Amino acid sequence: MNTTPRRALLPARLRTPGRWAVLPAAVLAGAVLGGGYGALKTPQYAATSYVIVVPAEKSDPAAALGFAQAYGRVATDIAVTGDAQVWAGVTADTLRSSVQAATSPDAPMISITAQAEKPAKAVSMADGVARALVLNSSHVAGSTGVKVVQFSRATKPTAPVSPSAPLSALVGGCAGGLLGGLALLVRPKRAASRGEARHSRQAPATPAATAPAAGSASVPAPAPAAHQPEAV
Repeated sequence: MNTTPRRALLPARLRTPGRWAVLPAAVLAGAVLGGGYGALKTPQYAATSYVIVVPAEKSDPAAALGFAQAYGRVATDIAVTGDAQVWAGVTADTLRSSVQAATSPDAPMISITAQAEKPAKAVSMADGVARALVLNSSHVAGSTGVKVVQFSRATKPTAPVSPSAPLSALVGGCAGGLLGGLALLVRPKRAASRGEARHSRQAPATPAATAPAAGSASVPAPAPAAHQPEAV
């Protein structure tokens, strides 16, 4: 019958629960921090307004696609110069940082998405930028041959686009588990390298020449006997 203790059959790393306790602690800490961030952070709402670039009379229809790309790149700058921040009731810096314009490679359409802490504010910023694009295009339509028209106004969002507290807790827990696992992988290697360095610094003791113990009497070797000539 095998009498080997069950604990002795486990690997050395599993017999040290203090080291492996870092992993669940890291997961728990990450989940708590992520959940707290999701609960305390102000939710953000997004609203999207659409405009379309149409060619004028006797103008190349293909030019509308190119001007749509151009208007999409400078949408926030045109909005600031066109007093869109006054219509939306925000500052110019807020308008630049909270509004994004995207274009389509297949259609001369521009989507203008604004994010804000309140749904009504997001709608007013998206529609304000779209209005600024429409007014600007009407001023330069004679030279560009195209104009921007409102295709769809922004609708009031009903749900925030920012991550919720449970989702933030899940992401934080995953990040904490990853960091805890990396710490477990790095820590044994560092301990082993330190042990090898300590062992290399300790030089092995060389046995010294055997010396007589202090206080012990040394016995002289017997002198060789003198040669006596034989008598005749």
